[in-house]
Parts: sequence; structure tokens; C-alpha cells
Amino acid sequence: MGPKTTKVYETLRARLASGEYAPGTKFPSERTLSEELSIGRTALRQVLARLVSEGALEVRGRSAYRVPGPVSVQTPEGLEPWRIHGERDLYDNRWVKLQLWDVEPPGLERFEHHVVKLHHVAITAVVDDQDRVLMMWRYRFVPQQFGWELPGGIVDEGEDAAETALREVVEETGWRPKSLEHVVTYQPMIGMVDSPHEIFVGYGAEQVGTPTDLEEVGHIEWVPLADVPGLMARGDLMGSGTLVALLHILASRGKPGVTAAH
Repeated sequence: MGPKTTKVYETLRARLASGEYAPGTKFPSERTLSEELSIGRTALRQVLARLVSEGALEVRGRSAYRVPGPVSVQTPEGLEPWRIHGERDLYDNRWVKLQLWDVEPPGLERFEHHVVKLHHVAITAVVDDQDRVLMMWRYRFVPQQFGWELPGGIVDEGEDAAETALREVVEETGWRPKSLEHVVTYQPMIGMVDSPHEIFVGYGAEQVGTPTDLEEVGHIEWVPLADVPGLMARGDLMGSGTLVALLHILASRGKPGVTAAH
């Protein structure tokens, strides 16, 4: 983020930390914040997406946010993290890095643990007003199978994940969503692999051309959300990002003020 965006981020973060916005209440609208803080909508959404990823805000509908409410589960205290004494590379190229880390769990002896570093990834579920999601039927040679996937790809160095999400949808499907909402950032294989995955939901897509990423292109279709449980049971949904995004949408449908298909 640039200096202006960083300043707005710090301002909103301070307001949230001070309790100016009560837990469980609706956050001011994008229009209100944009006018009050003299910042454009695109830059403001970068700030809001960061606050969501940090857990300081929750997405509640299209371009609407809420201050997280209280939860009953308390954060455990008194637990110690593992100590990391060092790391060394075993293999490194543009796609994957394999390392050995010298680690020490609390109360146990030190040992070396393999760590795989992959890319930062953004994945998008684009939904329409007919309760359908934009998907691709494609072949993956590693598992040697066909399946349905959501568009997504690698976040380039210096690129915002939301920009990646939008770019990949256009390149892989030829459709461009009018808006994006960040849902969650997670690690798909937290025990050994470092590969942050960011999930977005997009709305109001317009067809702007044909797919340009010929290596990733597949059969493109608007799949009814009602078909998702059946496709999951058949094993036709590939990739954790696809599953996380679709399960989020299914879990949110019909709940007032929660991200859902519009």
C-alpha cells in the first residue's frame, strides 16, 4: 500500500482498537469512509480487505462490513511456540523451495523438519443472480483427472491479491466481476507447506472477451450452486481453494447480512 492508503489503514485500525465501533455493529459504508477520509473506492477496498484478512472486520454482504462480535472461546494462554534455530535450502527454483529447518518443540529435543515453500495464491468464486458459480472443467495431470475448478493463480511480487483474483478470472474465463469481497486467507497444508491461499467472492460479472491463458483454459460453465453437494460427493471438485470458497457460499446462503450469492 502507498502512503495515503497506509495512513487510512492506520486510522481505521486505531478506531477499531479504541472501541469506537462497538462489536457486532455495522461498519460505515464505503461511500461514507471514502468521503470522510478522502480516499478512492479502489484504494479503500484494499484497506478493508487487509482489515478483513487480519480479523478486524467481517464481510457482511456486497460491499458491507461488520465489526466482529464477541466469541465464547477464549484464546489459550501459557503455551510456548516452537523455537526455530536455523534453516537451509535443499532445492530452490521459481516454483518451489525445499528447506530443512532446525526446530525445537517445547520440552523436546531439537530436530530437522522439511519445509516446502510454494507461491501465494488467489482464488475467486464468481456468482450471479441466478445462484450459479463460474467454473472451469479442466484436466490436472498430477492427479490425472478431470474436474471442476474456480479461476485462480499466483500473486505476482508486488501485486495485491485482489488484483490477482480479478486478473485471473479475466484471463482464464473471459468474464470480469464488477466487485470482489475477500473471504479468508488460509494455509492448505499447514504442517509442512507454506502457501497462503486467499479466497474472494465476485459479483456482477460481464463477459469481456475470450480466455487468454491458453495453458489454464478449460470448458467454462455457470454451474448451479445446487449442484455443488453432488459434485463434491462425486469427487468432481478439485483443489482446496475451490472447496473452501464453495463451502463458504453454501454455508452463507439465506443468512441475512452474510456473503451469499446475489
